[in-house]
Parts: sequence; structure tokens; C-alpha cells
Amino acid sequence: MGPRDRILDAAMLVFRRQGFRRSSIEQAAEAAGLTRQALYHHFKSREALFRAVIERLHENALAAEIAAAEAAEKAGRNLADILIAEITARLKQLIAPLEGSLHIEELFSEHLLQARDLYQKYAGHYAEQLAATIERVCRKQHLVLKDMNARDFARCIEMAFNGTKSAYPAMQPANAFLKDFSIMVRTLVAGAVSPSPKPRPARAAARKSARRKSGDRK
Repeated sequence: MGPRDRILDAAMLVFRRQGFRRSSIEQAAEAAGLTRQALYHHFKSREALFRAVIERLHENALAAEIAAAEAAEKAGRNLADILIAEITARLKQLIAPLEGSLHIEELFSEHLLQARDLYQKYAGHYAEQLAATIERVCRKQHLVLKDMNARDFARCIEMAFNGTKSAYPAMQPANAFLKDFSIMVRTLVAGAVSPSPKPRPARAAARKSARRKSGDRK
């Protein structure tokens, strides 16, 4: 593990124990086994250190989300299950390092104050990942979206996620949050997605005949 990762691990422990407002560069340096001057070589302020911790959380969450979607697809799950699996993986990566902290609400609040640009950046990445999953699964499972495209539907899912957050400060308790969110996703999928219509017999026969004639000419 390099010095930067060691510092970020130590900083996460400090923020988890002390919250953002009561934490200091000195505490993070001590937890990482470094002098304050050595830590300043990597991060110039407590705010910069906090932003780096938040960015790593989001990077890990995005990677976990992608992996969860791939695993659920390989397992042959339906679209709702796949979307729930990937957002559950995202949520767990965001919450797990902070779970049990007495300061979790403060840390999520400071996340928006100190790193709003990062929040917006990764919100875009999460939406893009959801849209890619929706497009891929609909194509593989022969599904169609009603009156919207994959990006529109991904935005609806993210709105459901954010709406559920309003009922659960800092997404706690996580199990209750995920239960309510899963119900919303299944409801959205049921209303927005349907099987692709089967080709009409006459058209299917015409295409089959055309393929046969093409083969004869060859």
C-alpha cells in the first residue's frame, strides 16, 4: 500500500470517529504514522483530504456497481433485479466505511458542502452506468421501453433513489432504505418495460423467404 492510500485509510478512520468538523490534519497524520509535514506533502488542507476520501468512496462505489450488474446479468436475473443489485452494491460501498459512526449524517452533509462538484460528477457517472445497463439488458432480453429511452429511464431510477433518500437521512437504516427503494424500482420497471412484440407471421414468413432466395442465388 502506497503512502497516499495509507493516508486515506487513516483519514477515513478519523472522520468516522470524529466527524468532519472535529477532525484535523494532525489527527490524520498520527493515525497514518506520519508527521504533519509529511501529510502536508500529499494534502494541503483538511478539506482537500476529505475530498480525496469522498472521491475514493465514489470510485469504489462505481466499480462495485459495474461488477454487480455484470454478475446479476450472468446469473440470468431480470432487469429489475439487475438494477437493484447494482445500486445496492453502490450504496454498500458508500455506506460501509461509515456505518456505525455517530457522525454519519454530518459526513454526508459535509460531502455536499465540501465536494458538491464531485457529487455531481459521480451522479453523472452513475446515471450513465444505469443507462448502459438498461440498454444492454433490454437488447439481450428482448425488452422495450415505453415512450422513453434508456437515459430517460435511468434518470427515473436515480430520481427514485434520491426520493427514497429524503425519507432516510444518510440512507439509514440501510436495510429499510433498500427495501423501499427496491419496491420503487420494481414498480417503475413494471410500468416502463415490456417484451418486444413478436414479428407478425406474414412478415416473418416474407423475411424467411427472402433469406432463402438470397441463399439460392449464392
